[in-house]
Amino acid sequence: MVKKIKIYNNFKISKIHKNSILLIGNFDGLHLGHQKLFRLAKKYKKKKNLKIGVVTFDPIPKMFFNNNLSNYRISNLNQKIRYLKNYNIDFIVIKKFNLNFSKIKAYAFIKEIIYKKLKANYIFVSSNFRFGYKREGDVNLLKSLQSKYNFKIINPKPLKKKNKVISSTLIRNLLSNGKLLRANQLLKRYWAIEGIVKKGRRMGKKIGFPTCNIDLNDYIIAKPGVYAVKISIEKARKTLKGIANLGYRPTFNQKKIILEVNIFNFNRNLYNKKLTVQFIKFIRAERKFKGIDQLRKQIKLDLKIAKKIK
Repeated sequence: MVKKIKIYNNFKISKIHKNSILLIGNFDGLHLGHQKLFRLAKKYKKKKNLKIGVVTFDPIPKMFFNNNLSNYRISNLNQKIRYLKNYNIDFIVIKKFNLNFSKIKAYAFIKEIIYKKLKANYIFVSSNFRFGYKREGDVNLLKSLQSKYNFKIINPKPLKKKNKVISSTLIRNLLSNGKLLRANQLLKRYWAIEGIVKKGRRMGKKIGFPTCNIDLNDYIIAKPGVYAVKISIEKARKTLKGIANLGYRPTFNQKKIILEVNIFNFNRNLYNKKLTVQFIKFIRAERKFKGIDQLRKQIKLDLKIAKKIK
């Protein structure tokens, strides 16, 4: 059973959560590199008998500063919280990242927030952690102020696989290039999109393959194409198998990217229901067909492949 975790939306934390171990970062995707950090924090928790807290930001700062970066996240905020709950933490601070917060100088962040408000005991950060106005603060600044503000920085070496540092950027690139299997390995779970089923043009139903349409919102755009998927419906325990097309539907001259999911042996109305779609295997890239008949033949072949995947 997952324990209850306190969630704060500001830095005014309870006394019982002060003098804790803090992990600070975006933690987008909660990949193997992040997981290494959390495992190490768990050892400190046991050894030092301290609580563990996470300080994270929403939206992701890079998205806040770049209006053109509309599709970027590996996981949405709900997923991030759900994944964090698996790491034996005690509290999460989700700080809204806005213009005022972005103007706080790095030194002021350390003195006024880490020291005075959070009273951190240990701070776990990755080597590429940057903070403060114009990203002026880094791990070296934190280390230089450890003694003055009574905290200890824990900055383990980044985790590498095949000589590449595991990072959220690496996983985004893998997803964008259709290397789903590798991305899933580095996440240690299936990459998943969570969203509400919207009414579409019902083209899938017209050609004999009804689908649930889900907007990508601000998720990273994985390589457009056909995927074998598993689907969870909110408040339902069973996971269902299916096939999904993530793309622009060039055969129908559409321009907006959308996720269309066909659930095997299922005919319930799911409009306005929240689905979690796990991406199991990349089957093929999206392409434009000459007509509906050619598309229908290809879908039948795709279905055969998807149904064989466990």
